[in-house]
Amino acid sequence: MTASAQAGVGEAADPASFQRALGTLHTASLSSGPLRYRDHGSGVPVVFLAGLVLASGFWRRVVPALAQPIRAIVPDLPLGAHTIAMRPDADLSPAAIAALVPELLDTLGIGEAVIVGNDTGGVIAKLLATRHPERVSGLVLTPCECFENFLPPLYRYLQVLARVPGALWPLVQSMRFAPIRRLPIAFGRLTKRPLDKQAYDSFLTPGRIDSGVRRDTAKMLRAISRRYTVQADAELARFDRPALIAWANEDRVFPYRHAEALAETLPNARLISVADTYTYIPEDQPLVLAGHIDRFVGTTPRFAIPAAGFPTH
Repeated sequence: MTASAQAGVGEAADPASFQRALGTLHTASLSSGPLRYRDHGSGVPVVFLAGLVLASGFWRRVVPALAQPIRAIVPDLPLGAHTIAMRPDADLSPAAIAALVPELLDTLGIGEAVIVGNDTGGVIAKLLATRHPERVSGLVLTPCECFENFLPPLYRYLQVLARVPGALWPLVQSMRFAPIRRLPIAFGRLTKRPLDKQAYDSFLTPGRIDSGVRRDTAKMLRAISRRYTVQADAELARFDRPALIAWANEDRVFPYRHAEALAETLPNARLISVADTYTYIPEDQPLVLAGHIDRFVGTTPRFAIPAAGFPTH
């Protein structure tokens, strides 16, 4: 497996501001295919995982605001906004997608990292904590699918469309129009304020222009099952490393009571309520979230900076 800097496919859909915020775009050759990621800064390794139809640019306002010495690894997981399709035979179940993260860490010479997850990225984070706990030095969960809420009822129509050949194409084409993007069944209940146009373009263009990305997205949606979250959330009781739960107290998709239940399950967790935001805290309240991550990393002794000699890109 190798990791190298690569430009080209998908760069037009990746606004320059995202690149400046998160560092150079690289591509790692993993067992399921190429995985793009950004690698920013140096210090404690922290992996940032976004959700469905969200790319690394989702974290563009959080990562630059961090004050602690942090090496931010921000992958474009194959969740619908990735710019290079995976192999046609790739397993894109939630567990298989989670397994790509340790592979990526291996290419970078990183043994363990703090894992930060939002939305479906939070599911991937929990699967890492329960199936690959030796690679997770700490866990930061923001609003995400929990228990039987995977997918949330509002978005289960996506799984129906994923089973109909070609049905995702007209859906992603319709997202060109701002009023449709703000519907409750799109992004309307995920952010208090509309995303900027560059963000929408970065997240939605890959699915509009690349049939391989749409194929991956349909495969991933078909593989989603609440059994992953039910099992992972129960098994978090055995994850005794530090955890932070920063949850939107107004979230209309992922209820705050789920955060409270997670806090009761995790042996070493702190729960923080975040105001004036919905699910996408990195969009609605990025500075607040960055501050909480800074304090989490800065006050946890076990988060050591790796020895000199590891690649820093």
